[in-house]
Amino acid sequence: MNLGIPNLVAFAETLEALAEKDHKIIAVTSDSRGSGKLVPFGKKYPNQIVEVGIAEQNLVGMATGLASTGKKVFAVSPSCFLTARSLEQIKNDVCYSNNPVNLIGISAGVSYGALGTTHHSIHDLAVLRAINNLNIIVPADNFETREAIKLAAELEEPVFIRFGKRAMYDLHAEDATFELGKGIQLKEGKDIAFIATGETVYPAYQAAQLLEKQGISCRVISMHSIKPFDEALLLETAKSCSAIITVEEHFVNGGLGELCAGILMQKGISVPFKIVGIPDEYTVTGSQLEIFQHYGISAEGLFEVGNELLENNNLA
Repeated sequence: MNLGIPNLVAFAETLEALAEKDHKIIAVTSDSRGSGKLVPFGKKYPNQIVEVGIAEQNLVGMATGLASTGKKVFAVSPSCFLTARSLEQIKNDVCYSNNPVNLIGISAGVSYGALGTTHHSIHDLAVLRAINNLNIIVPADNFETREAIKLAAELEEPVFIRFGKRAMYDLHAEDATFELGKGIQLKEGKDIAFIATGETVYPAYQAAQLLEKQGISCRVISMHSIKPFDEALLLETAKSCSAIITVEEHFVNGGLGELCAGILMQKGISVPFKIVGIPDEYTVTGSQLEIFQHYGISAEGLFEVGNELLENNNLA
């Protein structure tokens, strides 16, 4: 498994390659050209980038106007501000009005680390899931990132794509395929299923490897599409695996875990189940990896959760 580049860099490189062939592609940024890795894009295509300054509501409004004229717009801004300050514009201008804007939430989750709660974006999936007519994608690695951006450039629907800042390991086989609304099984197993999204997929995969050393068979799924959601894959996994652990860089309220739990409950499927994410409390301060470690979003933490889940349900 090789270490790739940050997903943000993969995003910018993919957008630049697409813009070379399609002059309808426009990047709109809110003083985030640098943090969005779009400086090379701006130098190469100065007529295909718009800088609005620190004005996220204007960012979404201008992106919507451009999209309504047939441009393929990528509105790039820190996810914490894009999905809080601009929520009304996302709801009304983009989704309600059905304008195909690609909302790119950068430095999401706890990527900003020691900048603290004001800069954490661990609410974004919850608030955006509650808005009709919005696709939500959280890529786990460079492959999923590139495929998501290529898809967004062709999809005539509103899309939100969420990126962190760290370099990511390549998780997929060379013949992997990416499809909106379809999770990707990275590893087969029958005892514990890790269903993870975004930058938490890799520690889930590491935990699965640790557990297998003591004879516990683990399935790992990258659930990159939060909306539309791969309900069929979740239900099949619940029926074929003894326990499920969901993992996310998000509050435990309203994210991937509660989405999975709600589906299983409504389908009448009972399976030992654990949500691992950021608890509903004042978030500790530290780097992204330190915060992950504190809340058990790590290979070691998930290894312990897996063992406890099996032991508590007499499955070990």
